Amino acid sequence: MSVTVRVPAKVNVQLAVGAARPDGFHDLANVFLAVGLYDEVTATPADGLRITCSGPDAAQVPLDTTNLAARAALALAERYGITPAVHLHIAKDIPVAGGMAGGSADGAAALVACDALWGTGASRDELLAICADLGSDVPFSLVGGAALGTGRGEKLTPIEVGGTFHWVFAVADGGLSTPAVYGEFDRLTADTDVPGPTASPALLAALRSGDSGALAEALSNDLQPAALSLRPSLAETLAAGTEAGALAALVSGSGPTTAFLVPDEETGRKVADALLASGTCRDARQAVSPAPGASVRGCVTASGTA
Repeated sequence: MSVTVRVPAKVNVQLAVGAARPDGFHDLANVFLAVGLYDEVTATPADGLRITCSGPDAAQVPLDTTNLAARAALALAERYGITPAVHLHIAKDIPVAGGMAGGSADGAAALVACDALWGTGASRDELLAICADLGSDVPFSLVGGAALGTGRGEKLTPIEVGGTFHWVFAVADGGLSTPAVYGEFDRLTADTDVPGPTASPALLAALRSGDSGALAEALSNDLQPAALSLRPSLAETLAAGTEAGALAALVSGSGPTTAFLVPDEETGRKVADALLASGTCRDARQAVSPAPGASVRGCVTASGTA
């Protein structure tokens, strides 16, 4: 038997970051929106734990136990006393180290796939608890849709979304380390009084109403100055997309992927073409939001598809 799980990327339409905590994390008001760019993880019985990967930037994906997919399988196996004898194949389509939670998505997908493969019967709350132990963004990858993440981002409150939002994502050359971006945020804010993070009422209202124009005015990312400090060339990408007709532009999460909110699919095509022509990114991808969280796409048994 094998189980395949599809899982979406995310964009942070608001990322409000508090000062560093004693444990090194930061309190966040993190408004997640799942978008229709997907990875797929297929779990198949094997003699031991093995990770393989295909797709764009697959060579950058670790194939050892530092991979969140491997860690998810190990965590679930330990909880239920199962030998983690599974081959996890990751079909990548979410940018690697791009600020769109691709690694976290793979962790959530592997958890759902192994749960189905091994028949553990874990509850949603149990799976979310394991996700939270794996990383701050992993619980949202499981849930999808839209949610406010508080604490370090792992405590989720669902958010109502009243329409479809259209996006273009510009994929940069190379990645940005999330810890490095947070470190730069700490450096840039060292002499300032960093306020406690809170969700923007205007942004939440824009999501509820499905109003792209209102959402464009409310988008914010406290990590953007740090990402631009580490990768100044991203400013040119943001400018190119805005000049081409995007309603708003921001760095996605810790970057270096940049996100452009557009009014419709046709404008999205024009913005994507302009971004590619500008030479400021190596790829431009269109997607819509919200998107569902990690979900089983198929189970194959020895006798065929289940």
